[in-house]
Amino acid sequence: MKLSEKLKEYENQYLFIRWATGGEYGKLIYAGEDFVEFNVIDIDTMAYRETLLIYTPLILEVSSGGADIARIVAEVSSQMTLHEN
Repeated sequence: MKLSEKLKEYENQYLFIRWATGGEYGKLIYAGEDFVEFNVIDIDTMAYRETLLIYTPLILEVSSGGADIARIVAEVSSQMTLHEN
């Protein structure tokens, strides 16, 4: 299985991605064969900082779990509003 195929399963989820020149926490928006679209999240403010297009062969590590990811998910979930019907 190719990395691009596996990343397709993680679209719209919070991840840590390390690539050849850096690594960031954020939300995977799109995973294609050539590149991934990744919204970087600022850990301190929990706001989206930038959108990156990363060439898939440069990705070295992807983490979908762990304490930091759980904290990001909890923080983002607490900021969501409930809509009553």
